[in-house]
Amino acid sequence: MRWADGFIAADWGTTNRRAYRIDRHGRCEAEFEDGQGILSVPAGGFPAAVAEIRARLGELPLLLAGMIGSNRGWVEAPYVACPASLDDLVAGLAWPDADVAIVPGVSFRDGRRADVMRGEEVQLLGAVADSLVSPDALVCHPGTHNKWALMSGGRIAEFRTVMTGELFNLLKSHSILSELLAAPAAADDAFRAGVREGLGDTDLQAELFAVRARVLLGAVARESAASYTSGLLIGGDVRIGLRDGAPDAVVVMGRPELTALYAAALAEAGVAATELDGETCFLAGIRHIAEHIA
Repeated sequence: MRWADGFIAADWGTTNRRAYRIDRHGRCEAEFEDGQGILSVPAGGFPAAVAEIRARLGELPLLLAGMIGSNRGWVEAPYVACPASLDDLVAGLAWPDADVAIVPGVSFRDGRRADVMRGEEVQLLGAVADSLVSPDALVCHPGTHNKWALMSGGRIAEFRTVMTGELFNLLKSHSILSELLAAPAAADDAFRAGVREGLGDTDLQAELFAVRARVLLGAVARESAASYTSGLLIGGDVRIGLRDGAPDAVVVMGRPELTALYAAALAEAGVAATELDGETCFLAGIRHIAEHIA
């Protein structure tokens, strides 16, 4: 199989995977998304899972990114240390098969602080390579584990992860706030009030319980609880991301429903935001990596 004739790219996470058939001109011809993340694959089952992807998208080489390269995935692709470039990712590719490559993640260490990412690096560096993001920029990548990445000279210089999405999901599924968080969060007045509280020096654990107390005592409408709680958590997230100083603008990259919330929160902090679709950035990054292979 020749990479120059086209390939399949997959963003293979913990609980979901997205796969794309890329033609010889770098265009996406077909794609699918399902819930077959790495945790759903039984021991020794990755060759069969890869064969299923090919059955759906064609007999082509595969370029895989995300948790598929973790120590819980198929073959571990060791982390590339910051500062990390696209060339570094190519040099660190793991090859479980002659026509299957796995993109390494990126790590950061500075004294006591340590951090890792898998999958976001393709989007971050792809956006820079396609001139969607300046080589020197602060990028917010919301998701289950939000990333604040500082790009410098076109490389990922450093980053910090905030578990905002996972915390909200845990509160929604397994906490006393569950019933109040069933409605979708929106960038409304309640959300912005939560953001302002989160941006301040708030006691987060106490403020979370107060969400329920205010509803019980009739101080706020029950329908506003989800948006307020989302705003509270995202406001705290933004406070962490801007801790080293607020730039004139931040790039917010990811799924549109999440980038809209973070852009609204950044506006409350007085910072302009440019939103980018994460899928577009992923395809840009994976295309540039494949060009280096070919």
